[in-house]
Amino acid sequence: MIRTKIARRFALHCLAMLLVFTATSATAPADETAPARDPKQAVDEAYTAKIKKYTTQPYFISPLVDYLPASKNVPTPEGVLGDVAGAPGMLPYAEEVYKYMRLLEKASPRVKVFSIGTTEEGREMIAVAVSSEENLKRLEENRARLAKLADPRTIKLDDAEADRIVAQAVPVYYITGTIHSPETGAPTALMELAYRLAVDESPYIREIRDGMITLITPVVEVDGRDRMVDIYKWHLAHPKDFYPPLIYWGKYVAHDNNRDAMGVTLKLTENVLNTYVGWKAQVLHDLHESVPYLYDNTAGDGPFNAWVDPILTDEWEMIGWRNVSDMTKFGMPGVFTHGVFDTWSPGYLMFIAAMHNGISRLYETFGNAGSDTKERTLDPEDYARTWYRQNPPLPKTLWSQRDNNNYEETGLLTSLHYFNENKRLFLKNFYLKAKRSVTKPSAEGPAAYVLPADDPRPSLQAELLRVLQKQAVEISRATSAFTVALPAKKEPKSKKPQDAKEKEAAPAPTTREFPAGSYIVRMDQPYSRIADALLDYQYWSPDDPQKTPYDDTGWTFGELFGVQVTRVTDAKVLSASMERVTEIHAPGGVKGDGSVFAINNNAEPALATLRYRLRDAAIDAAEEPFESGGKKFNRGSFVVRNASRNDLDRAAAELGLQAVALGSAPAVKTHPVRAARIAFVHTWLSTQTEGWWRQALDNLGIPYDYISTQTVAKIPDLNAKYDVILFPPVGFFSSPTAIVNGLSTAWGNPLPWKNTPETPNLVGKNDSTDDMRPGLGWEGVEHLQEFVHKGGVLLTATDTSRFALSLGLADGVSASSSDRMKIVGSVVGTRLVDGASPIAYGYDEKLAAYCDDGPIFSLSSISGGRGRRRRLGGEAHTRPTGRGTTNDPDFTVGRPTAEAPEEPEAETWENPPVTDEQRINGYRVIPPADRPRVIFRYADSKELLISGLVQGGDEIAQHPAVVDVPSGNGHVVLFSINPVYRGETRGTYSLVLNAILNFDSLNAGRKLAEK
Repeated sequence: MIRTKIARRFALHCLAMLLVFTATSATAPADETAPARDPKQAVDEAYTAKIKKYTTQPYFISPLVDYLPASKNVPTPEGVLGDVAGAPGMLPYAEEVYKYMRLLEKASPRVKVFSIGTTEEGREMIAVAVSSEENLKRLEENRARLAKLADPRTIKLDDAEADRIVAQAVPVYYITGTIHSPETGAPTALMELAYRLAVDESPYIREIRDGMITLITPVVEVDGRDRMVDIYKWHLAHPKDFYPPLIYWGKYVAHDNNRDAMGVTLKLTENVLNTYVGWKAQVLHDLHESVPYLYDNTAGDGPFNAWVDPILTDEWEMIGWRNVSDMTKFGMPGVFTHGVFDTWSPGYLMFIAAMHNGISRLYETFGNAGSDTKERTLDPEDYARTWYRQNPPLPKTLWSQRDNNNYEETGLLTSLHYFNENKRLFLKNFYLKAKRSVTKPSAEGPAAYVLPADDPRPSLQAELLRVLQKQAVEISRATSAFTVALPAKKEPKSKKPQDAKEKEAAPAPTTREFPAGSYIVRMDQPYSRIADALLDYQYWSPDDPQKTPYDDTGWTFGELFGVQVTRVTDAKVLSASMERVTEIHAPGGVKGDGSVFAINNNAEPALATLRYRLRDAAIDAAEEPFESGGKKFNRGSFVVRNASRNDLDRAAAELGLQAVALGSAPAVKTHPVRAARIAFVHTWLSTQTEGWWRQALDNLGIPYDYISTQTVAKIPDLNAKYDVILFPPVGFFSSPTAIVNGLSTAWGNPLPWKNTPETPNLVGKNDSTDDMRPGLGWEGVEHLQEFVHKGGVLLTATDTSRFALSLGLADGVSASSSDRMKIVGSVVGTRLVDGASPIAYGYDEKLAAYCDDGPIFSLSSISGGRGRRRRLGGEAHTRPTGRGTTNDPDFTVGRPTAEAPEEPEAETWENPPVTDEQRINGYRVIPPADRPRVIFRYADSKELLISGLVQGGDEIAQHPAVVDVPSGNGHVVLFSINPVYRGETRGTYSLVLNAILNFDSLNAGRKLAEK
């Protein structure tokens, strides 16, 4: 093993050296232009002096940025900022950045500014194009050329024609900044970069300007940027006080905004994706800050994403190592690539390029979370010299925003210049990657993915297809039925010896017929790569050398959306009769005659939207399946009365729901489905994970009051206002004591989060407080307990379920964790336990769910009991050591054999039977009606993994995944899975929505096993 690791490291080191040599020698022309200013061009002496003043060490600057060329007509950033880019104590709002970019546009024909959309809170996003005047005049002509390379079908995959286009086209290099709001340096660096590219007449810069188009979005998370500037200005006004943490970035999520490139649920992602694809750009280079001093973490330690083209992985290494080489030659320490980033998940913003045949790139530079100049002391691991970081950062140094800007601009300029020097290679690669995407069916496959027309969840199917459309994937629809061959399913190898005949008999392939109207996602299209990555399955080996995955390891969208997706390798599918579709909408509306309407429940979230939209309608849920008019309806199906047919028809059509008019109400037991009054609780510790829940409810049109744990503590009678309290996962700082206590008020100053003249942008569409430090408090805990006992429903997930259990809000369930188990953002299998529970309405026996080391729930029938953990290790035996065989009773010498009573048994997910001994004065025995009700459990260990990484899964296998715990007159609903996450888990949304809609009937269908 040690030799293997040494060999692997040696091989990686050799590869890195080879790539450095290739990048710096073989691909670099001998007469490549050296970085040096044009001696004929005047320098802005005052600006240049400030650059040097604010740079803390001479080796934190390069000859590319140690001066600023002067211009008589074009304003410098100082004209808007009042100081140079990167000056201490100066952090511009997005509007100020935009103002400067538009002044550049007005002053120089080499700059154009484009509006690319708005955020959830209505703030503008822009893209700034900087190039030669001639290139900008011919943007559309150039875009047409690039479009032919982006879609080789338009030139019939003709390599010679591609070469002619490559010789004429001007590449587009797209740079984005400040998606992470506390990472504050990029906007000023990009303001100054735009000026340099527009004004500098040095040969090095002029070649970039004439040879390519640099496209810049200086602020990606605009809402969060303005809040961060507010906080920084508050800090400047109160220099001796602690300042509030940036609890909200955008409207919904914080750091996770850089995990949205799969689901494309955020406006910022959609706007950048549309810009990248619309401009037919070759590179998307995203700027971040966290690591000293510049880390190109595009190409990490592996495993690389399985769906990227190997051409791209070579490009990562070429550009990254050349970047390191150039900046090292400038004498700038702490520049490196490789590192420990795994490059597996396609959820990062930069990966838009990787999944659309471009080049994804990402810098981590060293920021101070503001513009103060600070002495920074690094951890040993950050300044240690390694094979990939031969010139590491200093252990301790004075660091400024200007230092940060110097590194950002130098890295970008060297990358731009190297890219321009090799643009014909990269443009040809851009074409080849697209061509290889188009020829995918005849190469690695598959030929297509098919989503059948008879899927029982058409509205969720439509949502999944619309995500693919956002990704610029082409969708087709079959105009007639078609049949394809499917590969035979491989059976696990038998441990029994096989005879020759058994070995010869290979399993035969099967066929499947798909009905007309089925959707086909062809793989012979330019952006087949992203469709393949989202719809396929992922497997991360527990034996992979990378032991710390950076993010999720599994994300199969068909499974997470709860819809049927078939991977088809049979190329005949491409010959099926089909037509391209541009608008996708599930069929819906009212059919038939009658005044009572039924809508089948297949766990589609749109049902909840309908309930809230038709508030005046009487809607009941059927507690048993029924049949009417020749149609079968599942348990939980809606029975609608007192509703206008026109209103129902309009709403159902919009939502993709099919309502059937009945002559009379079905003869089946029902209960009312009400539009519950919802409180949505957040902490002031973190709003990262709960933001995805808010987004889901807003998209579904479900109203709620957004309140903090502090507000819960102030409302003595929560039942008077609410029927359901949602307490989604907290994420960071989520221990039960942290939720209760908050941050310490024993020292320091209040941390306000509210709009004031100093902080006009903090409270957008979120919450406010005079002091973020207080938590729920014990009074708040008491209010939650009373709320449940008086009939309310408290719904919790992952860490808030731990919180509820640790504080005794639910009895008969305990939560534990395991150091041995590793489930890192994976798709796992669960199994239906109690289909009669309203929480399970519409679901099948098997359900895929998202799990990230969820808590391990165990049940007990004894109040305060810890529950039973599933036994690990070898096979359990039923008798102790003694006489006889395994099935014989033991004996005791000198007395007759006594018959042992039969031990009660229960499955891992079941409430343990109460023993006779426990019944004696059994005041701690939980009555059967009050015991936890398991709705879903985790699958058996062999069936637990669907996609991603599951190691040591036997610890959680078979344990409860979703539990409904009666408490007084109310309920506490506990999730070990996270049912609402990143817009990717829409197939499990209805577990939450069912609990909301049936809040006062959760005991429906309950069977008591013990009298």
